[in-house]
Amino acid sequence: MSFRAQELYKKLARKVGKDVPAEVMETVKKCLPNSKIVMGRAKRGIFAGRHIQFGNKISEDGGNKSRRTWKPNVQQKRLFSYIHDRHIRVKVTTHALRCIDKAGGIDEYLLKTPYHKMDTELGILWKAKVEKMYEEFSNMEVGFFAPEEEAKIAKGFEEYKIAKRDARRESRRALASQKRIEEGTTNTVDVKDGEVEAPATS
Repeated sequence: MSFRAQELYKKLARKVGKDVPAEVMETVKKCLPNSKIVMGRAKRGIFAGRHIQFGNKISEDGGNKSRRTWKPNVQQKRLFSYIHDRHIRVKVTTHALRCIDKAGGIDEYLLKTPYHKMDTELGILWKAKVEKMYEEFSNMEVGFFAPEEEAKIAKGFEEYKIAKRDARRESRRALASQKRIEEGTTNTVDVKDGEVEAPATS
């Protein structure tokens, strides 16, 4: 177990107490993140194992070395969660985005990734939320309609679509007729004292 996981385990043990069975604490150990170093910025997003890296910058002329860092490519995205039925604004790396696309969405990524591979507390929190909501939905009873009622509902939807299409068609016809009337009034010639006056042209 890494040093960070040991500290989290000690903190949890202090909060819960000593009355917890050993089997439960063993499962808690498996749920703790196993990464040794997590940058502070990664605690506020989903980085999928990408963290700051350290190395040397070597000059071309003399080969002089100077220390430098490589930071991960972090983007702020709005990811849609089907289980929450809303967008989640979160900071993710491009590697995490590829992992999410491969998994099929943010919900599937959080469900498939085990707890000990979640490097950040934010990822563990969202994973726990998604698992809890899936458990609540699994306990809900789902009602099904009879075939006759389904046919009636489908027929009602079809009638609604037809009525909506007819209303749009009538509104377009009314607008077209009104436009023709307006064009006809502007193109009419004025007859005054036997003289024909053409409409004024701009």
